[in-house]
Amino acid sequence: MRDPQQVAVVGVSGYTGLELARILLRHPAVRKPVFYLRDTAGAQCLGELFPQFRGWGDAPVKTLSLEAIAESSAGTAFLATPHEVSREIAPQLTQAGLRVVDLSGAFRFRSGATFSAWYKMEAAPEAALEQAVYGLPELYTSRISSARLIANPGCYATSVILALRPLSQAGWIAPERGIICDCKSGASGAGKELRREMQFVEVNENFRAYGLFSHRHTPEILEHTGLDGAQVMFSTHLLPLARGILSTLYIWLGEKRAAAEIEALYRKFYAGRPMVRIWPAGKLPELQHVAHTNFCDIGFALDETGERLIVVSCLDNLGKGAAGQAVQNFNHILGIEEQTALQ
Repeated sequence: MRDPQQVAVVGVSGYTGLELARILLRHPAVRKPVFYLRDTAGAQCLGELFPQFRGWGDAPVKTLSLEAIAESSAGTAFLATPHEVSREIAPQLTQAGLRVVDLSGAFRFRSGATFSAWYKMEAAPEAALEQAVYGLPELYTSRISSARLIANPGCYATSVILALRPLSQAGWIAPERGIICDCKSGASGAGKELRREMQFVEVNENFRAYGLFSHRHTPEILEHTGLDGAQVMFSTHLLPLARGILSTLYIWLGEKRAAAEIEALYRKFYAGRPMVRIWPAGKLPELQHVAHTNFCDIGFALDETGERLIVVSCLDNLGKGAAGQAVQNFNHILGIEEQTALQ
């Protein structure tokens, strides 16, 4: 008998995996999570691999084995694994009866061609892609609650979609005039892979753009805002800090609006959604307000004509942009308050 409160976590050595472990080990509804790695280095528990977890309980670490996970009573699996690994093992775990929350990009698109075009690798089987639900709880709660496979959104995509969707859904944007999504992230968003441009001396006291017209989160943004690629310019930058995303969106409105109207639109759209905090008109959030949290803070400024709008969206790329959002999705699987263990 599978128990969704019994959790298997595949992959814990990356920044996202470690953040996920921190949340799950303190989650009141999780029963003794088990962490699976390709190489445990002889460790028996998480604290032996990562000293920061000493004293948190003896969370077991095991060598990755799909057979062992399938034979366990675990009902939920988190995959903090590379895209190609998730692509292979997620369908096997769902077939074994587990519900899977995947933090990679392997299942974020219905179209395998879209994935292959942007990720430059083979897509998952069509049946698995059709089964997957995009895991942005503020938009797709009902589908997430019953999903067998949840595709956790990208960090940049989360910040931009949450900021744009109320406006695009209401039809308030004048997309023909263009939308600029100018986004900046801390270095942990690039992962732990050793690369020269990610070394301390390259990142510290520096600021640079990257992935222009080629960032993998672009199609997520387009698909879940309903906007066309020719209407949106999405740019990404690397900040010399560990974590956090700040997205500044430059938008022309289709007709003149008052600041009170815009604030009311956002507040109504996210009413009852505790992980999105709307700031009063003219007040803007900062990274320090969301670091180490699962909140997405949204603020805006409207020019005196009522036609030009700038929206600022802030979140922690390891929290609401990754591990925190994965747990938020997990809470919907369990049917408990979505902010459980996240506040």
